[in-house]
Amino acid sequence: MKIHDYSAESSTLSEYISRLRDINTQKDRHHFRRNIERVGRILGYEISKTLNYKKIDVTTPLGVKKCSVIDDEVVVCSILRAGLPLHNALLDVYDNAENTFISAYRRHDGSEEEFTIEVEYLASPSLEGKVLILADPMLATGSSIIAVSKALKKLGTPSHIHIMSVIGSTQAIETVKEYFSTIACDLWVATVDDALNPAKYIVPGLGDAGDLAFGEKL
Repeated sequence: MKIHDYSAESSTLSEYISRLRDINTQKDRHHFRRNIERVGRILGYEISKTLNYKKIDVTTPLGVKKCSVIDDEVVVCSILRAGLPLHNALLDVYDNAENTFISAYRRHDGSEEEFTIEVEYLASPSLEGKVLILADPMLATGSSIIAVSKALKKLGTPSHIHIMSVIGSTQAIETVKEYFSTIACDLWVATVDDALNPAKYIVPGLGDAGDLAFGEKL
């Protein structure tokens, strides 16, 4: 697995991350979602540099020009519900992509610290031979991405998998790197934090991305 970590670079990407983390700007759900989308578009553009392209003739009012267009079949998969802003961003970049939606949530077994990942809803085309982009804003333990990957296996083998996250923990990155070690896979993460709290949330992180984007759940 190749890891693309943008935390050491200063750019508009790092500014969007600062806004996402700030407890004052987090109070505005609309702008929280927009900043997630901005991160997604930047990372989606970076992913586009790794795809296969073909030349086609494009007719303009004044002539014909050969242009490069994506030659891969791209499938965008978001993990409900927190992944939806990233999904929207990726569709801005890959407007002809197919779409996969899957739910993955923590089911707590008696305490906040103990949980399993439950995967229930799934809607997807075939993934055989296609480029799959898995979008989940917070890569805390890596358990959700791994559970989702296992659930998607029945839909075919992608030619390549790209995992996209806004913030990843050091622990999750190592876990995901080990699990996908024999698979053609890249991880794209805007920034990395070292710690997890007892409830396995990223510290300092930004909190619960799903709640901040769409409101608190019961």
